[in-house]
Amino acid sequence: MNDTALQYVLAGIVVLPLLGAVGALLPAPPGLRGRNPDQAVLRHGVTVTGAVLILAIVLAAGFDHDHPATMQASTDLKWIPALNIHIHLGVDGISLPLLVLTALLTFLCALYSYFKRPAGPSPKAFVALLLVLEAGTLSTFAVLDLMLFFLAFETVLIPMYFLIARWGGAGREAASLRFILYTLLGSVIMLLGLLLIGVKAGTFDMVALATDNGSSLGHSTQLLAVLAIGIGFAIKAPMWPLHSWLPDAHTAAPTVGSVLLAGVMLKMGTYGFVRIALPVAPDGMHTFAPYLAAFAVVGIVYGSLACLALARKGAGGDLKRLIAYSSVGHMGFVLLGIATLTPTGVNGALFANVAHGLITGLLFFLVGAIKDRYGTSDLDRLTGENGAALYGRAPRLGGLLAFAAVASLGLPGLAGFWGEMLAMFGAFKPADGLSRPTYLVFTAVAAFGTLLTAAYLLAVVRRVCMGDKGTAESGQPVLSDVHGYEFAAWTPLAALTVLAGLWPAALLGLTDPAVRSLLGGS
Repeated sequence: MNDTALQYVLAGIVVLPLLGAVGALLPAPPGLRGRNPDQAVLRHGVTVTGAVLILAIVLAAGFDHDHPATMQASTDLKWIPALNIHIHLGVDGISLPLLVLTALLTFLCALYSYFKRPAGPSPKAFVALLLVLEAGTLSTFAVLDLMLFFLAFETVLIPMYFLIARWGGAGREAASLRFILYTLLGSVIMLLGLLLIGVKAGTFDMVALATDNGSSLGHSTQLLAVLAIGIGFAIKAPMWPLHSWLPDAHTAAPTVGSVLLAGVMLKMGTYGFVRIALPVAPDGMHTFAPYLAAFAVVGIVYGSLACLALARKGAGGDLKRLIAYSSVGHMGFVLLGIATLTPTGVNGALFANVAHGLITGLLFFLVGAIKDRYGTSDLDRLTGENGAALYGRAPRLGGLLAFAAVASLGLPGLAGFWGEMLAMFGAFKPADGLSRPTYLVFTAVAAFGTLLTAAYLLAVVRRVCMGDKGTAESGQPVLSDVHGYEFAAWTPLAALTVLAGLWPAALLGLTDPAVRSLLGGS
C-alpha cells in the first residue's frame, strides 16, 4: 500500500473515535435502535471500535516492515503558524505496536461492555467517554508535534476520571479525584519541559528534534527538560514513589476501565521517555539514567512485596488491588530497560510494554469476571477456609487465571519473559559512561524481584484456583464457567500472549531498527 493511502488510514484511526463519540450522543437512526436505546448505543461502540481495529490492522499490513525506522503514513499540516505548531502524524516500529494494542483492547472492552455493561448512568455517556479515551490514546502514539502530543496526552484524563467516578465501585469519588490531581500535576510540569525544548530548539517537530539529537540544546537545558517531562511521564508510568494514585484507581474502576488503564494508559508515560526524552535530550537522560534505574528497581521490589502482603491469608487483600500493585513492579522493568540507554534494554522495555498490556488486560478481565460471580474481589472472602476451588467449580475460568498468572511471572515461552529478560540484559551491560557496578546491583535487585513476583502470583493461584469444591464456604454461589462473550473478549489476549512468547522476533524486528535510529539520532 502506498504512503498516501496509509496517510488516510492513520488519519481515520485518529479521527473516527471522535466522530463516533459525537454519534454516540445522538439518537439512533430508525432501523438501528435494536431492542432498546441502551443496546443501540452499546452496539454503536462495538461498531466504531471494530472499524478502528480494522484500520489499525490495515495500517500494520501496509507498513513497510523492511524500513521500520522510517516514519511512515506521515501527514504534516500547519495548524497554528504563529507558534509553529503542526498537525504532524506518523508511525514507525516503536509506535505501530502500541497503536494496534490500543485499538484491540478498546474493541475488546466495547464488546465485553455490550454484554456486561457496568452499573451506572446512561450508556450514551459511557460509550462516548470510551471513544474519546481511545482517540486520546491513539493520538498520543501517532502525533509528532510536542504540543499536539501534550494535548493528546491530556485528552485521556477527563474520560478516565468520569469512567472511574461514575461507573466505578466503592471509593470511586476519592480514587477518581486522586487520579486526576496526580496526573494533572504531572502534566503541568511536563508542559513546562516541552515548552522549554520547543523554545530553545526553535521547533516542536519531534522528528526534527530526534534527528538533531540534542545538539541545539545546552546541557543545563537538557537537564531541566528531562527533569520536567520525566516527572510527568513517571507519574503516568507509574514509577515508585509517584505511583500511589494507581491502586485506588484500579480498585474502584469498572472492569473495562482497569483494562484500559493498565493496558494502554500506563504505556503513554514509558512511550514518552522513548519517543521524546531519549533522542531529544540524550545528555540529560544520561545524567538522570542511574536515578531512574534506582527508582525502577525499588518499584520492582516494592510492588512485589505489596502484592505478597495482600496475598497473605487474613490480610483482607483485594485481588484487583493486588494486580494494580503488580503493575508497579512490571512497569519497573520497563523503566529499568529505558534507563540502560542501550538498544537491548530499550527494546526490552518496548516488548515488556506490549506484553504487560496483553497479560494485565487479561488479568483484569478475569478478576472482573470473578468479582461478578462471587460478588467480591476480597481474597479472604473469596477463598474462605478451603480455597475458591475455581479448577473444580469453573475449570475454564480457573485455567485462564492460572495461565495469565504464569504469563505475568515471566514463564519462558510466554510474552512476559522476553521484555524482563532483555531489560536485565541491558542493565548487565549499560551504555558507555554509566557505572557498570551500579547497574550490576540494579540487575541483581531486579532478578530478586522476579522471584518475589513468582511467589505472590503462585500464592494467588493456590488460594483462588485450588481447594475442595464440595466444602467451599457456605453461601458461595454456584459458578458459571466462561460465557461466550467472555471467551470472545479474552481469547485474542491469550493467543497473542503465546504468539509473542514463541515468536518475539515479530515485535523486536519492528522496534530494534527504530530504537537504534533514535539512540543514534539518525
